[in-house]
Parts: sequence; structure tokens; C-alpha cells
Amino acid sequence: MSYTTQTPSFTGGILSLPRRAVGWLDDRGKPAWIAAMILGFIFVWPVGLAILVYAIWSKRMFNRSCYPSTRSSRMTWGAHRVHTSSGNSAFDAYKAETLRRLEDEQAAFEGFLQRLREAKDKSEFDSFMQDRSRKARGEDEAPHSEA
Repeated sequence: MSYTTQTPSFTGGILSLPRRAVGWLDDRGKPAWIAAMILGFIFVWPVGLAILVYAIWSKRMFNRSCYPSTRSSRMTWGAHRVHTSSGNSAFDAYKAETLRRLEDEQAAFEGFLQRLREAKDKSEFDSFMQDRSRKARGEDEAPHSEA
């Protein structure tokens, strides 16, 4: 008969709840921390105070590490870094060429969309003018047939 001793695992227990909450708030960024703090103050003021103290102590309120970690958010927050040098001239040249190519493709696509809109507008206007002229001819012919 063998006895196995099991050590308590805290990875899924109640102690992981604060860690998961912190991760969830970090994924959503500084506005989530502020909202949690305000809600904490509104409903249970010691919780709001605890969140405030933790956010200040962990420097989550005053640095950029708390911004959302989603790809689109990183691109938004990192947009100002597009034109800065990485220190590697080959990569910077590749990045500049790729950005130039993407801007050209975007301009070409926007031009294509503009031509489509103009063609649709012209088609709708021509249709309107034909309907109008048909109605005008129909109204002009109607009084002549009655008289």
C-alpha cells in the first residue's frame, strides 16, 4: 500500500482569484483599473481604497505597462513609434519601403472606392433623369389625349 501526499495546489484555488483579476484588469488597461477603483469606492469603500493603494504601489497608474495588450491597441499606442529609428539601418530601410508600399496600396484602393462611388452616383442620377423625363413626357401627353 502506497501513500501519496498531496500538496495543496494554489494555482486554481482562491489565491489565484486576485491574480486573475489583476491580469484581467491589465488586459483592459488603465481605464479598467480606474473603473474598478471607482466602483469599489461606490459599493465598498475599503475595496476602492485597496485598489487605489495597490495601483499606486505597483506603479500601474503612472506607467505605460498597464495599457491594453491587444494587437490593435498596441498598434494604436505604438503608432507614434512608426517613424523612429530602430538602430538597424537595413530594418529601417525595409520598414520605410513597406510603409511606402502600403500607403500606395491604400491610396490606390481609396481611389478605386471613390471611382465606384462616382459611378454609382452617376448611374443613380442618370436613372433619376430618365424617370423624370418619362414622367414629364407622360404628363405632357396626358392633357393632349384628354382634349
